[in-house]
Amino acid sequence: MAEFLTDIKVIRERARQEIGKGPITDAYGADLQRVLQVLNEALATEIVCTLRYKRHYYTATGLYSEPVAAEFLEHAGEEQEHADRLAERIVQLGGEPDFNPDTLTSRSHAEYDASAGLVEMIKEDLVAERVAIASYTEIVQWLGTGDPTTRRVFEDLLAQEEEHADDLRGLLERLPSDLGGS
Repeated sequence: MAEFLTDIKVIRERARQEIGKGPITDAYGADLQRVLQVLNEALATEIVCTLRYKRHYYTATGLYSEPVAAEFLEHAGEEQEHADRLAERIVQLGGEPDFNPDTLTSRSHAEYDASAGLVEMIKEDLVAERVAIASYTEIVQWLGTGDPTTRRVFEDLLAQEEEHADDLRGLLERLPSDLGGS
């Protein structure tokens, strides 16, 4: 059987001495303050994306709008779930989730969009998903083994953002060419 790198008695003593740190132990290998900042930026991104998808859901009009609007609503719900997971992780790490509406868009990696046309809405949502994919890929790589739990949260979000991008690309491809589809 493999031995622990640190004597179990030492681990137990540290756990008792630093009980107020919750899940953060000496084994935590990331820059906690930077991780909390990155998590709050991702939280802002997810909130902005939720709001953008909600706006697009309510304002989508036209002959082909029903299935597209349904996709916008589904994505809005999933982006809200992402925001909830990020806020939970921030609190778990001893931080405070930043929901300040005055600074949401400046902290968000994605932009808010008020496009009026269906194709433009889809394109702007696809751009935002691609931004999230690029950002979250970098975050996963940056976290490495320093914070595997936060890395897994971002890996899960990344997989769903990739699914969203694929959904949106599919919508663009299915729209008639006179609406801007392929």
